[in-house]
Amino acid sequence: MERFDNIPEIALDWHRAGKGAVLATVVQTWGSAPRRVGSQLAISGAGEIEGSVSGGCVEGAVVVEAMEALEDGAPRMLEFGVSDGDAFAVGLACGGTIRVLVEPVGSVMPADMLADLVAARDQRTPIAYVVDTETGARRLTRDEFPDRFRMDRSGFEEDGTTFVAVHNPPLRMLVVGAVHIAQALVPMARILGYDPVLIDPRESFGSQARFPGETILNDWPDEGVQAYGLDSRTALVLLTHDPKLDDPALEQAMGSDVFYIGALGSSRTHAKRVERLRAKGFSDDQIARIHGPVGLDIGSASPAEIALSILAECTQVLRQG
Repeated sequence: MERFDNIPEIALDWHRAGKGAVLATVVQTWGSAPRRVGSQLAISGAGEIEGSVSGGCVEGAVVVEAMEALEDGAPRMLEFGVSDGDAFAVGLACGGTIRVLVEPVGSVMPADMLADLVAARDQRTPIAYVVDTETGARRLTRDEFPDRFRMDRSGFEEDGTTFVAVHNPPLRMLVVGAVHIAQALVPMARILGYDPVLIDPRESFGSQARFPGETILNDWPDEGVQAYGLDSRTALVLLTHDPKLDDPALEQAMGSDVFYIGALGSSRTHAKRVERLRAKGFSDDQIARIHGPVGLDIGSASPAEIALSILAECTQVLRQG
């Protein structure tokens, strides 16, 4: 999982500052390409660069093409074969080939469209930038390509001319209950590309001593989840199995777009949880969104193994729906 970058934002800032800006995007790869499809490099008219489209071996050539594109106001489709020598230099075992779309902002990529893309990213709204490489038509969409959004997969459609660049917000995991499992879950979630947030009103549990450097909210869970928001790129994991702490957060989550809700506890604990939620008027469909007992059944014994099972289930739900 690549971290959320700010390449479109930088390009928009350069354009607005009057420097000129070009966005170069990896649109196709074969073999061992250094960066995945959708990776971007921003180039300013002053020759500044941010981001990358390879491991450094083709950036120079892309910058030259970008400067020319900025001058003539036309897009470029570039293709680079990464030779074995270059491949070893960027830490790859074998060569690959990449195609890079070069688009000057303003003359090719409309500045208003880039501004709308940046606004959607700022609001944590999943959005896709779609280019017809044959006609030059460009648009933004939120409602098409559900599989691409689910898989974080930019690329060409089957027609070979429609390129879809998926801009998904970073994944986030709200963990209620700063318990032993959380001590394993939080660092593991970070490795998988999540921004984890711990919520526990008990300061002796949710402390920097137990979770050095982590974001910790010593709030009641319903207030904590409200503060961060519950959207389609957020997972909620409840680890306290204390109804006073879990239930208020659960009630918030069931009316939200979170993609995953997991709650710790035995089958008996979960059955009681279901009864409480039914009594409060939640529907069976809403209650069925809760994964309880939490995690895939892999025979987990230790807190770390339970954390692994939670992240495996979370990944399964994210990618397979």
